[in-house]
Amino acid sequence: MIMQKTSLAFLEKLVNTPSPTGHEARGQRVGLDYAKQFPHEPFSDAYGNCVAVLNKGGGPRLMLAAHADEIAMAVNYIDAEGFISVRRMGGIDAAITKAQRVTIHTRNGPVRAVVGNVAPHLSKQEGDPKPPKIHDLFLDIGVSSRKAAEKIVRVGDPITLVDEFEILRDDLAIARAFDNRIGTFAVAEALRLLADSAKKLNAEICAVSNVQEEVGLFGARQIAYSLKPDAALVVDVTHATDYPTVSKAQHGDIKIGGGPALTHGVCNHPEVVKRLEEVAAKKKIPLQHEAISSSSGTDTDVIFWTRGGIPSALISLPNRYMHSPVELVSLKDLEKIPELMVAFALSLKKNERFKVKI
Repeated sequence: MIMQKTSLAFLEKLVNTPSPTGHEARGQRVGLDYAKQFPHEPFSDAYGNCVAVLNKGGGPRLMLAAHADEIAMAVNYIDAEGFISVRRMGGIDAAITKAQRVTIHTRNGPVRAVVGNVAPHLSKQEGDPKPPKIHDLFLDIGVSSRKAAEKIVRVGDPITLVDEFEILRDDLAIARAFDNRIGTFAVAEALRLLADSAKKLNAEICAVSNVQEEVGLFGARQIAYSLKPDAALVVDVTHATDYPTVSKAQHGDIKIGGGPALTHGVCNHPEVVKRLEEVAAKKKIPLQHEAISSSSGTDTDVIFWTRGGIPSALISLPNRYMHSPVELVSLKDLEKIPELMVAFALSLKKNERFKVKI
């Protein structure tokens, strides 16, 4: 067995539940329902960031954070024949979105559609074809007029791909939204494990599932400001580089099955990173390492400068084929992330603070 049955079932449900950026409520509900089994005080804020607290009143306050949203599209325009043009919500790749089944999430429930694709017989061009832009895509919901379409969908309705969780082989799994439902999973699993060790905790644990990362890291800004943690561990995915055509010299050497990746530089507090390395060594948790230049592209970028600076570190799951319907991860790698966060949390001394040594 790769992981315990209840955890695997939770992961599958979490990944399969649509959570388009800006419309994360359904996915957040799955996480909150799972977290109800643990002793904590759950709450959500105005925009749907969700928090579960363990050992309230302890110190320091440690935030374990991950974003709940997935890349998506939205209905942007309906033409006279009922075909739908879309707008990007996050890093959708128009080239791989053609000829896909999608779900439009309307006020009256889900509506199936297909992304149209002109047959090669009808689209012969001289030279190499140019990749499509997002405004080149069109959706077909099987109607023949704008009036008929507007009875079913409206401008602004979010759209997600339909691909779901599947075990590919052994511990390798594929899904459309491991970015970043695996973060929400890891934070919830860390909470589960810490609940069994609550008496050993000095720290207050705030397990956070935040919104709107894919369009500007907005939810993390909101909840970090509200919680004012003393330290933060952020969970996200990173690019695995262990497959053809990817340059390791340019993008680093990150392997599926090699364990979680720690990021070094800028937003990653050196003392927090050092502690993660120390507890990983004690627990024999394998780690991989990657460097950044100016930013990580994750919620860590906005958490670390909130309220004058929150000591933070980014823990990432290697992910092949990111922002595609076939994101691929190792469940063994994933299991190590909550173990690492738990070891870090239990290592914290009463009211400990992290500061760069000068």
